[in-house]
This record gives sequence, C-alpha cells and structure tokens, in this order.
Amino acid sequence: MTENLKIDFAHNQSAHCENGVVSNLMKHNGFQISEPMVFGIGSGLLFSYLPFLKVNYAPVFTYRSMPGFIFNKFAKRTGIKMKREKFKNPKKAQERLDQNLAKNNPVGLQVGVYNLVYFPDEYRFHFNAHNMVVYGKQGDRYLISDPVMEEVTSLSIKELEKVRFAKGAFAPKGHMYYPISFPEKLELKTAIVKGIKQTARDMTAPVPIVGVKAMRWVAKNIRKWPKKLGPKKANHYLGQIVRMQEEIGTGGGGFRYIYAAFLQEASTLLDNPKLMELSTEMTSIGDAWRDFAVDASRIYKNRNSQSSGYEDVAIQLEVLADREEHFFKTLKKAV
Repeated sequence: MTENLKIDFAHNQSAHCENGVVSNLMKHNGFQISEPMVFGIGSGLLFSYLPFLKVNYAPVFTYRSMPGFIFNKFAKRTGIKMKREKFKNPKKAQERLDQNLAKNNPVGLQVGVYNLVYFPDEYRFHFNAHNMVVYGKQGDRYLISDPVMEEVTSLSIKELEKVRFAKGAFAPKGHMYYPISFPEKLELKTAIVKGIKQTARDMTAPVPIVGVKAMRWVAKNIRKWPKKLGPKKANHYLGQIVRMQEEIGTGGGGFRYIYAAFLQEASTLLDNPKLMELSTEMTSIGDAWRDFAVDASRIYKNRNSQSSGYEDVAIQLEVLADREEHFFKTLKKAV
C-alpha cells in the first residue's frame, strides 16, 4: 500500500472520546449526529460501583456504561451494521488497519491512555478504554483524530502498537471498529425512546452495583472508610471517586451535562416539552455532582481531614441518589 494516505476526515472535538468517535464517524458517512444524541441513544449514562475490581489500587466507580457499549447500542438501535475486530498478533492488527485506510475507511480504535505520548503527563494513567480515529498514514506515522484533543495529531507505528496492545484491565487487544452499512434513513425517534427507557431502567435497577442503589452503597462505605481503612487509604479511595468522576474521559458531572443536552435535542425531535424541563433538572444534578467532587477533593487533599468531612460527602451522595431516582422515574413516564 502507498505510504502516504490521508482520508478527508473532519475532526470535531468532543467532551467524551467514545461519543466523539461515533459522532465523527457518522458525520464522515453523511449523517449529522451530535455527540449527545449518540450518548443518549446508546444509553451511555450510568453509575456503577465495582468494589471487587481494582484500578490503581482502589475500587472502580464508573459514571457511564462499559466501553464499547454506547457504540453497540447506538448502532443496533439506528440500524447501522458495525464490524469489530480484536487481534492476538500486532502485525495482523496493523495490516488490517492499513487495508482499511487503503479503502478510504477511517477506523475507530480502543487504546490504553498510559503510553499516549500526546497526552499531558498528568492525564496518563492505566486506563485502557480510550477511543480515537485513525484516518491516514504518512511515512511511518499514523494520523490520529482523538476527539478529546483540540487538534489532530499523529503516532509512530511503534507508539500506536504500544497503546493498541496495552496490558491490564479492559486490555484493548488491538480492538478496531468501523461502520460497514447504513439504513437509508436513521430511525431516530424509536431509537431515542429505547435509549431513554434503558437508562431509566438501569439507574433504578434493584441491584446494588448499578444506579441509585450503587450510589447509596458508596455513601454507606464512605462513612466506614476512615475507621476501617485508615486516613491514607480512605483518602486514596475518595480520590478515586473524584478521579473517575472528573478526570477519566468526561466524568460524572460532565456526563450529566451531555445527557441534559441529549434530552434537549430529544424534546424537539419527539415534540415532547416535558423532556425540556427534565433537561434543566439534569443540568442542575450535574452541578450538584461537581459540588460533591470539589468537597470530596478538599478532604483527600487534606484541607479537611476530620471524619465529619466524610459524613458530609456521604450525605451529599445520598441526596444525589434521591434526586436521580426521582428524575429517572419521572423520565421513564415522560416517554
């Protein structure tokens, strides 16, 4: 294949990598789909607490559905056919990528963040569910559209291989994906309703590890941590909640804002004014998540190491759980 290949691909910056990749790939194929629309239809919003899974020596708290899930659900609900591939062999993975580029086909990749050389150091940690688009190759460098970056960038063959085959939890195994066929017209209305119903169902699910029940479980644990784990470990765990909320991808507050934007668009498309009201409420919930993060960070940065601080943030989280429970029950009825 030729060594210089650049697909005419429009890079749009987005708030979150997976939504951004999907939105940019859709636009490339002639469908004007916004980032919030991808997130809402793909049921991206979630809260989950996985104490049995550790990342950076602390339990996993996630504010969104599993990596890859948004794209899968979005494709299924809108009638798009996706091709996904994983590889054992890095050479094979590179060949398949090159074949796609030769066919003028930009490709989504799942990669590890830790060795992404264009990321600032403070954002490089062991997290293997970042998404980007490769849209060309010049010499021994791949052209990268990473939706969380302002400008396009590039990685050498070696650098790209390293992030595609990062080790650890959610190891990407060279994971690449791209759309292969589209319906004539995207059925957005039914897709929106399905997306909303699933998010409402997940957030009010009767199991302790997801949704508002998980939020209450975390609040309960926050109260126990200082005594049970000692101040250093308790601070590390609390730091993990905030880091997962505010630094990984878009964060809990940020995801709530994206969801609010989705409801605003959905309100117009479905001609449903109730969704516009709920959009405003979700923005306000996003603000409350941000306040929670600020207060929690004060504790683990040792500006407030009294255990009363832990009690305060636990109460804040319980109030958020109550608000989100009421919100998602109302949302379910609204569609």
